Amino acid sequence: MVFEQLAGNLFQGLVLGAVYGMATMGLSLIFGVLKVVNVGHGAFVMVGAFIAFWLFSALGINPVLAIPVAFAIGLGLGLLFYYTVIQRLIKAPELATLLATFSIGVLLQEVIKLMFGSEFRGYNWAVGKIDLGITVLPVTKLLACLGSVAIAVLLYLWFNRTRAGSAMRSVVEDSEGARVCGVNVGAAYAWSFALGIGLTVASGVLLTMFIPVGINPYMGGGYTLKAFVIAVLGGLSSPYGAFFGGLVFGLIENGSYTLFALLPGVEPFALTRFLSFVILLIILLIRPTGLLARK
Repeated sequence: MVFEQLAGNLFQGLVLGAVYGMATMGLSLIFGVLKVVNVGHGAFVMVGAFIAFWLFSALGINPVLAIPVAFAIGLGLGLLFYYTVIQRLIKAPELATLLATFSIGVLLQEVIKLMFGSEFRGYNWAVGKIDLGITVLPVTKLLACLGSVAIAVLLYLWFNRTRAGSAMRSVVEDSEGARVCGVNVGAAYAWSFALGIGLTVASGVLLTMFIPVGINPYMGGGYTLKAFVIAVLGGLSSPYGAFFGGLVFGLIENGSYTLFALLPGVEPFALTRFLSFVILLIILLIRPTGLLARK
């Protein structure tokens, strides 16, 4: 019985891990290109969640169609914040960018609070379930997983098969060398930040397809913490490492929850979050570049 429950939860964790990985790719992309740590990451996830909620509740648009809308809005927000804030801080000390991204996150939270209020919200988009034997998987969760994989594949193809993607990779390798070769480094920085924010906002839609309740302006904090664990696990500057790190994290989170639930007198959810930070500490001690990062 326990083995069957563990197997089912591990499968669910793999599905959720794909969404976690997608939600972290934007964070890793921004750090990889600009060396900016976006501590306001969760606020952009929250914006995507509210976009999905509003489009579904007000206009009847299902969350799958909300993904490109959220991505486009994320691109716009990324360009706006890059040219108004981040561009001025590219060469500034790291503390300046940390404070700037934290402030952007707080600003987004308060704007969404003014627009929608602070209460918890959710929506009900039920399109059936699939019985896999070891677990019953809602179709919405499967769609979220498939959407995450599709976006990760498209990002890989864009980086490796397009001229713009190659230019961005050259900036990561050597910005001065790329400038000498004619690459517009400033534009690469701007679009890298915009693309990272676009991915993050789109991931908020995918997360609501997995967990369509608990949407509120301050929901992003937990996702920021998880994203940093996943990013360190996969290698901070690698979007692809972040995706696979998300898969590993999903397995660990759901698997450990099942095992902790067997212990009497403990709160398995709290222990699962504690375990996440233990894993982060261990990784930082033994391999600060991340377990999945290239040597």
